[in-house]
Amino acid sequence: MLTPDPPLPAAPAPAPPPAPRRGWRRWVLLGLLLGLLGGGAYYLRHQRLLNRYARRTWATLTTRYLTGHERTPLLAGYSVHGIDVSAYQGHIDWPRVAQQQVRFAFIKASEGATMRDARFQRNWREARRAGILSGAYHYYQPNRDGGEQASLFIATVPIRVGDLPPVLDVEATRFHDVAEMRRGVQQWLTTVQAHYGVRPILYSNYAFYRRYLAGHFDDYPLWLAHYEVARPTLPAERWIIWQHSDEAYVPGIRGTVDFNVFQGSYAALQALRVAPLPSPKKTARPGSLRKLLNRATSVVER
Repeated sequence: MLTPDPPLPAAPAPAPPPAPRRGWRRWVLLGLLLGLLGGGAYYLRHQRLLNRYARRTWATLTTRYLTGHERTPLLAGYSVHGIDVSAYQGHIDWPRVAQQQVRFAFIKASEGATMRDARFQRNWREARRAGILSGAYHYYQPNRDGGEQASLFIATVPIRVGDLPPVLDVEATRFHDVAEMRRGVQQWLTTVQAHYGVRPILYSNYAFYRRYLAGHFDDYPLWLAHYEVARPTLPAERWIIWQHSDEAYVPGIRGTVDFNVFQGSYAALQALRVAPLPSPKKTARPGSLRKLLNRATSVVER
């Protein structure tokens, strides 16, 4: 009799899969938390600058939707407000701008040794026609000769009696030798002053001025750019014009424009204008003097 084969042993049950490791999630959460804390600390420290970048980005993205009727409130505490413009502002409705309490305007004329602003002539003509006290400025390129840049400005700008003094905009940081940069700036200022007979105004932003220009050009009136502050850090006696914003809106200009205030009254601003040259004193000609002496002699003889 055949005996049945013994039953095969049962296969062992498969081992349960290992539980997934969840440690990486903790590291991710920790990284996110540290990132949030670090980002929050950075924002609190630089919130003015970050907000400024955000506003400018938004303004750039929405430029196509602007109408030219947008308005930024005038800065409180000052009675004389002005703008500065270049070809970047496009077509400007100067009569409309003049209705917005804009009392003065500085208009870009030239840059470096060869560049003329494409809209200078029109802006220069129309701003003055609208009754806005006007001046012209040159953007200084430190890698070009100061004398050549002065010659370009002089050939471009027909400053006349009643205009504001010429302005040199010094803020470009691409230079290798600060002493050479200062010599070029001084050459421009000296050449332009000799040509127009009026001391130019020096423009710069606060950081650049404090690092490179302070103490070297104190004889020149200062137009200071300093944003996101309640008032300039420099003492009030050091500056005459404060550019407090470069993202303002003025009806008549489609897009942003620089806003400025003059430290003083409108009469004080008018006092800065280019004045007529003093008329030369009349001197007696030799012939006239001789005739006068002869006449006096004849009277005595009688």
